[in-house]
Amino acid sequence: MSRVRTLEEIPLRKFHWQMFFYTGGGAFIDGYIIGIIAVALAVLQPQFDMSLTLVGMIAMATYVGMFFGGIIGGYLTDIIGRKTMFLLDLGLFVLASIPQFFVTDPAQLIIWRFILGFAVGADNPISATYMAEFAPSKQRGVLLGGLIALWYVGYGASYLVGYWLLALGDDSWRWMLTSSAIPAIILLFARLKMPESPLWLASKGKVKEANAIIQKIFGKGVILSESFEYKEKTSFMDIFKNGYGKWTLFIALFWTLQVAPAFAIATYIPQVLGEFGFADGNMEYLGSAIMSLFYLVGLLPAIYLVDKIGRRPVLIWPFLVSSVVLVVLGITSSWQMSFALTITLFVIYGIFNTSMNIHQWIYPNELFPTKIRGTAVGFGTGVSRIGASLSTFLFPLILSKYGLEVTMYCCAALFFVGFLISFMMAPETRNMTLAETSTLNKPSIKFSSKPSPKRETV
Repeated sequence: MSRVRTLEEIPLRKFHWQMFFYTGGGAFIDGYIIGIIAVALAVLQPQFDMSLTLVGMIAMATYVGMFFGGIIGGYLTDIIGRKTMFLLDLGLFVLASIPQFFVTDPAQLIIWRFILGFAVGADNPISATYMAEFAPSKQRGVLLGGLIALWYVGYGASYLVGYWLLALGDDSWRWMLTSSAIPAIILLFARLKMPESPLWLASKGKVKEANAIIQKIFGKGVILSESFEYKEKTSFMDIFKNGYGKWTLFIALFWTLQVAPAFAIATYIPQVLGEFGFADGNMEYLGSAIMSLFYLVGLLPAIYLVDKIGRRPVLIWPFLVSSVVLVVLGITSSWQMSFALTITLFVIYGIFNTSMNIHQWIYPNELFPTKIRGTAVGFGTGVSRIGASLSTFLFPLILSKYGLEVTMYCCAALFFVGFLISFMMAPETRNMTLAETSTLNKPSIKFSSKPSPKRETV
């Protein structure tokens, strides 16, 4: 007797980890591009004698680009395929990274940061949907959450590279911004080996081609999900219809309330540490690098727990803890605390903040069907970047006008609203197949939260 299992029932294999690093490479570059601008801006601002408004516009340009990249890139990912968009997007990473070295005024840099932001926004739905459609249901949370971990590896690496490149002097910012082309070129060649997503192929009626890929990778004992709907037409507006509007609203809200304060703090963390009194001897840059590396600590228990105790608790309570810690930082901002104690508080905030971020690529991929999965992830990316761009633009202005204490309270308030919304709306999707999770809001269809039983055939 031969055992037949679906794509989501097979155990983790070497191929899954290969896909994880291929898709996670994009997340690494995304984090690197977002992080490196924080160090570069601190060096660049005095050279061009930029106002706070212009600094905010440069920082905001990446997030505005991510809005358009997420919306357009996510939709195209569902139309033309995961692999095609993967390669096109990486090409754009390379083409937009190199010209940053040659900019002669802030306006040029705004343009290139916008284009890079478009590429980053487009990569989110590509990487996440690609991994979700190959992942076993029992380990889907681990694999998707792990992609966020690689985002923070890239983010932390950018601070270390930026700190190291400061030794190059006044032009160090040029090398910092251009350096993102190196991992993008490496990953571009690596991704040429990746197959197309069988679920996407089947959703376009290419079932033979989908099965051929599955059998080539996993053998003849593996099939597509038995509850799959074939040849489904992709329409952008479908993310608002047939019960999916509720999830679209939930994802847009929790994602925006996560990234708006987090990205603002991350972009200006050297300046924030300077406000805490650590502006001498490059301590603000060293502190930023230390903090970004420790943020990864928060991801490790979250990645483990999201498939053990569920999605809801790993989202809800970190929202609350992040809010409380920022309130404490606001209260103590004028106390002239030691460098170690200040960094410790920021590390605690960062650990809980990053732990809930794994849901950015888990919930959107689980709550929508294949035909609009990329569109949904892209929409969540795009809408959340509106909040991120506004907060990044306003952060230095609020910091300058109202001071550090009020700025910390504003960020804490956003996290607290996120806690309330997640408590009321977040569903539980642990151990469910994609077919089950994508029909949670359809009362006429009920599934067990337990994995499907194995089937045997002669």
